Amino acid sequence: MTATHQVRKAVADLRRRIPDGNDLIVTDGQGYRAVLDGAGLDLVEFGARTGEADRAVAEGRPADAIAALHEALALWRGRMFGLGSSALEAAAARLEERRVTAAEQVFELCLRAGHAGGLVADLRDLAAQHPFRESLHAYLMLALYRSGRKAEALDEYRKIRELLVEELGIDPGPQLSGLYEAILREAPELTVPTSAAAEPPEPAPVTADAPDQAHTPCTLPYDVSDFTGRESELRTLLDHITGRPQSRRRSQVVAIDGMGGSGKTCLAVRAAHQVTAKFPDGQLYIDLHAFTPGESPLTPAAALDSLLGLLGVPADRIPGDLEGRRALWRSLLASRRALLVLDNAADTGQVYPLLPASPGCLVVVTSRERLVDLDGAEWISIGPLAPEEATTLVEGVLGAARTAAEPEAVQDLVRLCGGLPLALRIAAARLRNRPRWTVRYLVERLHDESRRLKELSAGERSVAATLQLSYQAMDEEHRTAFRLLGLYCDANIDVYAGAALLATDTHDAEQILERLLDVHLLQQSDIAVYRFHDLVRNLAQSLSSPATAHDDEMAVERLLSYYWTTTEAACEVLFPGRANSPALVAPHQGEFPEFTTREGARSWFAREHAGLIAAVELADRKGLDRFTVALTRNIVFWLNSVGRFDEFKQLSRLAVAAARRGDDLAALGSSLSSLGVACWRLGHLDEGVQSAREGRDVAARMGDRQTESHSESMIGLLLTVQGQHAEALSHLERAIALERELNIPRAEAESLSNLSTLHMQWGRYEEAARAARRALEIHRSLDYRDNHVMALTDLAFAYAGQGRYEEADEQLREARARCDASSPPGDVALTLALSAEVVHCLGRHAEGPGLAEEALAFAAISGSPTRQAKVENLVGRLFRRRKEFERAMALHSHAHELAVAMRYRTEEAHALYGMAEAAAALGDGETSTTHTTRAEELLRSMDSCGHAAWCLTG
Repeated sequence: MTATHQVRKAVADLRRRIPDGNDLIVTDGQGYRAVLDGAGLDLVEFGARTGEADRAVAEGRPADAIAALHEALALWRGRMFGLGSSALEAAAARLEERRVTAAEQVFELCLRAGHAGGLVADLRDLAAQHPFRESLHAYLMLALYRSGRKAEALDEYRKIRELLVEELGIDPGPQLSGLYEAILREAPELTVPTSAAAEPPEPAPVTADAPDQAHTPCTLPYDVSDFTGRESELRTLLDHITGRPQSRRRSQVVAIDGMGGSGKTCLAVRAAHQVTAKFPDGQLYIDLHAFTPGESPLTPAAALDSLLGLLGVPADRIPGDLEGRRALWRSLLASRRALLVLDNAADTGQVYPLLPASPGCLVVVTSRERLVDLDGAEWISIGPLAPEEATTLVEGVLGAARTAAEPEAVQDLVRLCGGLPLALRIAAARLRNRPRWTVRYLVERLHDESRRLKELSAGERSVAATLQLSYQAMDEEHRTAFRLLGLYCDANIDVYAGAALLATDTHDAEQILERLLDVHLLQQSDIAVYRFHDLVRNLAQSLSSPATAHDDEMAVERLLSYYWTTTEAACEVLFPGRANSPALVAPHQGEFPEFTTREGARSWFAREHAGLIAAVELADRKGLDRFTVALTRNIVFWLNSVGRFDEFKQLSRLAVAAARRGDDLAALGSSLSSLGVACWRLGHLDEGVQSAREGRDVAARMGDRQTESHSESMIGLLLTVQGQHAEALSHLERAIALERELNIPRAEAESLSNLSTLHMQWGRYEEAARAARRALEIHRSLDYRDNHVMALTDLAFAYAGQGRYEEADEQLREARARCDASSPPGDVALTLALSAEVVHCLGRHAEGPGLAEEALAFAAISGSPTRQAKVENLVGRLFRRRKEFERAMALHSHAHELAVAMRYRTEEAHALYGMAEAAAALGDGETSTTHTTRAEELLRSMDSCGHAAWCLTG
């Protein structure tokens, strides 16, 4: 792609994104030009506002200057991207300098006007973005000192001095060092300037009919210039404020809730700055300190004292009791249009006394808890940022060049921070302050979950401290519940699992879970289903200690017992006729779901899938080996039925290791046998034979004839696909004899299906049909659908081998009718592939390709290379019959690759014969001869039938 084409594409994209873009961006010769008046350009508007501020300062109107600068800075949406061009990077740097200079002017004017505490958070943010800008640190120190936080002001000097020495090898300049010395001696000149602290304005009358219209305070914090994302939430918030059509009405109270560090305050302040013109009688902000380190929540009386002071009421005119202050507050605002931001609220009891009665006023509340009992309020809940928004936030703090250099690492950073704005800002600020660090370096540090929260800390800003405040604000019951839930916090938690962990019933468990949801220590993924945010999970995991070890162990055992009992019940419904095994663990004594239908049991397994895997891994980590084995035995039945073979093998290996640790030979035999099945599905044939043989030997020593029979059947199947037919036959006959003796018909039917496959490959079609018919009879009596489908397909294979295509078609029609969305995709693929060939042989040529394509699609998602190789060879043979030799060659070639990789010798030979025929038809006789020779050599190494019979089966 040429540079010219890239420019054209970028301009076209801009025109689509900008309203009336075709009119705003016009072609001019060989280039493009933006047709805008000054009001349409943010940069021109920014210059006008800063110029207006300069004039206001010169004319002695500092309040107007502050307002103009706030409007100017609100035009910014983050740092300008330099896109790698030195010229653009230089322009971006100049614009960033103008922005920071304007911000510095705002802080200076606000400090002169007597503001202090409300500036601290914004000064910290900007100083973190520009760590070497000493003037910002000076303003921050002064704001802290004037807020009564002398120790913090001195500590700020210590930190900037260490940074300058470490990074640049210099000491702070005279402005900072002089301010430091002045703070040490509490110099009088550091107090609020006389002009700001002079005679207070004439107080407003206590009556509501004559308020002081001249006093219009604005104490809103600085609107951060790199505010990112939250477009939908901001739009909804503004709609509620202004009463736009999207909102039912203009709201008087809007409450924003979200977890700590999610950006509630930034959102509220951004919206407040955008609507200041609608509230000419004042824009007030107060931090209620519900979740502020080292601070107690403000009482309503204390909050009203501060608010009345902001309205100009002298201290001696403020009533001493709550009701008196509340009455005065409401009377002063009775006919005003004022905006009030109540930040960091604890609960409705703290907020309600502060609400004005005037319909012209607006209150925006932020809280970590949804204030559901705040009557008449509109609620906006905010969660983590979307990945795109989170990436943009990192770019805004860190810069486009560094983020563009490591895009994958940035995505990993966003994921590890869970999209939490506070975590992202801290991480990006650390990287900005450490120019030698790469993003990947920080990501690697964050991978250690035990240290992740410690890494997400910078100065006084800490994700751990922020989240800890929510935890500490709860009562003992909910703190204990939070810790116990943290023992199992890698997956969803429903009310049953929650009840098991917390040793209560589902009703009480749901109330506890809902309370944790209300304070945003849990998230909700579905009705009555909950999960942790990743960083909250890290906090919950950190709370366990030796002192809680006993209670924690009991909770884990209750949870695992619940899952074993429930999976046992679900398997009884889904897999009728399943052989029983000795109970390794005690059943759960509490509540668990009841399954009356197979669909209900299947849905439960699908919903709990991740949680069940996490439960086995939890049992393994805790050394609870009996639970590891017992849970795995149940879960792998379902994993096998839905084609999740990698997880099937993963859990089987854990169970084998657990059985070995516990020296439990009975459990070891069954676990090894199960591992053999997983290996067969995945094409790990040698490992499967080894596991099945060891499982057979262990079971024989223990007298566990049921496991012995299952292992014999698996050995027979694995030897069949490796072409060792005579040896495979003896194992399958032994398995069937044992299963009949033990009266376990379901296992007998599965072994008969394996025997049918063996006879088919051996060219013994009548014996194959006989075994398949007997398996089908058993499955019909058990009404187990999935095995029923495969028995029908096995019988169809035998009939097709005999040329009895009408009868094969009848079996396949029934098999397809029994398949649905929950059927194993590999089994469906095999049924469809054989169906495609049978209809072709019956002369219904138009039906074959559609069935074949469906078969290939199901095989590709089956997760089983053994099934995929067989299906691709079958479909390849169909395309050879249709004279589509190039397509056939591609399918056989891929099947050959799969078969060779797993030493699936039977399908390897099928693929070679198919490739030979396709090559001959395509005019490549030499390649055809080579493939034929290799196939015949492979056949001779197996005790197989001749070439003619072989080709009929595959």
